[in-house]
Amino acid sequence: MNIYVGHSRDIDYISNLYNPIINSKIGKQENFIFPHLEEKTFNSKGIIEQSDLFIAEISKPSLGLGIEIGRAETKGKKILCIYEEKSKIPSSLKYVNVDLLSYKDKYDMVNKIEEYIRTLKIQ
Repeated sequence: MNIYVGHSRDIDYISNLYNPIINSKIGKQENFIFPHLEEKTFNSKGIIEQSDLFIAEISKPSLGLGIEIGRAETKGKKILCIYEEKSKIPSSLKYVNVDLLSYKDKYDMVNKIEEYIRTLKIQ
């Protein structure tokens, strides 16, 4: 499964998002695409089109992330929006077909992503 991971640049995405996923069981089983892992310019448009699942970390608002979510929805992609429990969910998401998942910490986040993907594969 190809899984694109989008997020705001205003979070510590390497330590709190990328590394926990990369070092998890699911990170070794699935093909996760992390847009800012390399320093080269990254065009998400084509990558989102080729992905089976779009995971959006929405704890911090981001215009670019909103555009990516809209692009994924337009292409009929499954979208999972994850956020820290203490964060406020953007009100604009009520107009988009997404699944929402809150988490306590990075370990809880990975466990919930693993369960979500397992459920997707069963359907």
